[in-house]
Amino acid sequence: MAVREIRLYGDPVLRTVADRVEEFGEVSHALAEDLLDTLDLPGRAGVAAPQIGVPLRAFSYGLEGQRGVVFNPVLVATEGDQDGEEGCLSVPGLWYPTHRAGYAAVEGQNADGETVRVEGEGELARCLQHEVDHLDGIVYIHRLEPSTRRGAMRAIRRSAWFTS
Repeated sequence: MAVREIRLYGDPVLRTVADRVEEFGEVSHALAEDLLDTLDLPGRAGVAAPQIGVPLRAFSYGLEGQRGVVFNPVLVATEGDQDGEEGCLSVPGLWYPTHRAGYAAVEGQNADGETVRVEGEGELARCLQHEVDHLDGIVYIHRLEPSTRRGAMRAIRRSAWFTS
């Protein structure tokens, strides 16, 4: 359908808990297509609906040979630990060390309302946790260690894209 513009840090939709998707059909299919089209640009691993200005619980993912959309995802399992640099389309150009579980699984629904489960390790696990955070109004910089978070906030305020 369309590649949608990514909302940037400071936009209130990114700090709002997204609403459950209650009806599946034409609207859920259109949202799924937009999320996948927006994901398909180079360098993208996942896109949450709030990042395209839609305050609904849905995200797309595309890593490690897996690709899809999950509606109403619930993080049902995490295991182990991983540390690594993490970035976000809504905080462009800034990467920070972010602690995440090494394995993650989410359960939710596809665009038809059927139950789906997505699970993975490494980068896919990081992506699943990152996207679920977006649906809960959490941007990854809020998970950083306090001193790193302060530095990230200073960098954001100095960024050319930050307008808030």
